[in-house]
Amino acid sequence: MKIHHLLLATCATLLCLAQAPARAQATPAAQPLKVLRYAFLIAETSFDPAQISDLYSRTVVAGMIEAPLEFEFLAKPARMRPNTAASMPEVSDDFKTFTFRIKPGIYFADDPAFKGAKRELTAEDYVYSLKRHYDPRWKSANLYILENAKILGLTELRKKLMAEKKPFDYDTPVEGLRTLDRYTFQIKLGESTPRLLYNFADGSFTGALAREVVEAYGDKIGEHPVGTGPFILKSWKRSSRIVLARNPNYREVRYDETAPAGDARLQAAAAKYKGQRLPLLDEVHIAIIEEPQPRWLSFLNEEQDLMDQLPADFAPTVIPNNRLAPNLAKKGVVAVRYPRADVAVSYFAMEHPVVGGYEPHKVALRRAISLAVDVDREIRLVRRSQAIPAQGVVGPETFGYDPQFKSEMGDFSRARAKALLDMHGWVDKDGDGWREQPNGEPLLLEYATSPDQQSRQLNELWKKNMDAIGIKLIFKTAKWPENLKASRAGKLMMWGVGWTAGAPDGDTFLALGYGPNKGGANHARFNLPAFNVLYEKQRQMPDGPERLAVMEEAKKIMVAYMPYKVHVHRIFTDLAHPWVVGYHRNIFVRDFYKYVDIDTDELRRRGHTAAPH
Repeated sequence: MKIHHLLLATCATLLCLAQAPARAQATPAAQPLKVLRYAFLIAETSFDPAQISDLYSRTVVAGMIEAPLEFEFLAKPARMRPNTAASMPEVSDDFKTFTFRIKPGIYFADDPAFKGAKRELTAEDYVYSLKRHYDPRWKSANLYILENAKILGLTELRKKLMAEKKPFDYDTPVEGLRTLDRYTFQIKLGESTPRLLYNFADGSFTGALAREVVEAYGDKIGEHPVGTGPFILKSWKRSSRIVLARNPNYREVRYDETAPAGDARLQAAAAKYKGQRLPLLDEVHIAIIEEPQPRWLSFLNEEQDLMDQLPADFAPTVIPNNRLAPNLAKKGVVAVRYPRADVAVSYFAMEHPVVGGYEPHKVALRRAISLAVDVDREIRLVRRSQAIPAQGVVGPETFGYDPQFKSEMGDFSRARAKALLDMHGWVDKDGDGWREQPNGEPLLLEYATSPDQQSRQLNELWKKNMDAIGIKLIFKTAKWPENLKASRAGKLMMWGVGWTAGAPDGDTFLALGYGPNKGGANHARFNLPAFNVLYEKQRQMPDGPERLAVMEEAKKIMVAYMPYKVHVHRIFTDLAHPWVVGYHRNIFVRDFYKYVDIDTDELRRRGHTAAPH
């Protein structure tokens, strides 16, 4: 069956290539339009920074709405620099006061809400946009990050107005967030937060919106992302197609990147584009193609210029032994392989009457389930060796990740799993072959999943793993955005998701277990005082051996109580056709497309031409 499937795929590919339409012909006098086309494997949800937390929506928003800082595109290790800020912020010695100065002369994209006026970005726009995360109306999934920093007065204002059942008051001054003048705002915190600035390099979280735009569009603000960034939203067909176009109001920003030593391709791109005005592209076209085979064929058929995340199913033929296949290399295709600051987890809802709870028998159930998961088989058969086993919740490429750390999280032992279940009363009481709960009630696990091919493959493994230890498991299928909504509301028993850091720090992953983050990052709704104390302690510490020791203790608690089964850290490969110039994957730069170019001469040589202006 597998050989037949591959032959069909190859035939389909050849047919598509034979019928591949050329790009629209440009007249000789017309300037070709530079368009980057690629596909998401999961649909976006919204384009409002106060309402989104998924990677795909954030990737789009980051190109339109700007934070004061940004990560350098080619730098490794990660390094920040000013974006809309005039310089790096002033930070007090105790990491409690942060003062930002915004460059004058930055303007928002045109929008009817501005009534024909050119609207300048001011410090107040950042103050207003940060306050939006505290407004219950928007149900911000990222509020926990700001609340953890304890911005003086804002949490208290939110609680007071919620108790009084009043709308959030944006005009009430608070000590912790205020403008000092037209271009300067200041943040004051209740506790030391040494890494706060990382959050201000993410426009999809701390980017600035204009108040008049939000008030004009109300609940539909997620459809009108008006920012100061290099792109604007030209068109959007939900869960199908997103088109970004160059923002005519974007200020003069020049390409000024330093390529890593030893990377001739990126060094050549950095030299070629140094001093050129950004963005290099005219448009970005993003399709939503959830199934791996159509997405791969779309790239191979040159309907997409870039493949973000090669589907694992195709790794053995596209990157055999993790090297680009000769036929693709001959075509000039570029492969960019990289680890992401990432974990793939299955969570247990800690408030669920079956899998949740902190009693020894409930902990034993979760640990037994974890021990019964054959991660090596998952990596080989489903992920096609494009992952490494996880030992803890902190992902690679971040402070706090230790490649030498070893724990039960990475163990597979059905014998130990069965012994744990037997010892704590999870046994087959009625002789039907399936285990019951200690109180005799049926034991049935319900795992939320999506209708894509990889999820189906993972489901098959889950079923085999649970069958092998006598636990009945069923699957509840829904689209990913629907599962996300249900998860935030605490309505799922179990769900498998990926969690990716937006900054090079392991706090992002430990936040998955912090009690006050329930409904946000903490999908499992884990809430253990001992863990919370460790989390809060490490958050206030500067980087160093002392902080690492506290983080390791926190990791061990999450292994012991197992609110999450952390399966793997994934390794990704992106592919680009030869006319895509300067492509690089910096895992902390969401709006990578700002720095990418399309070589229209190369397109023409290959029988394609870009659309004319």
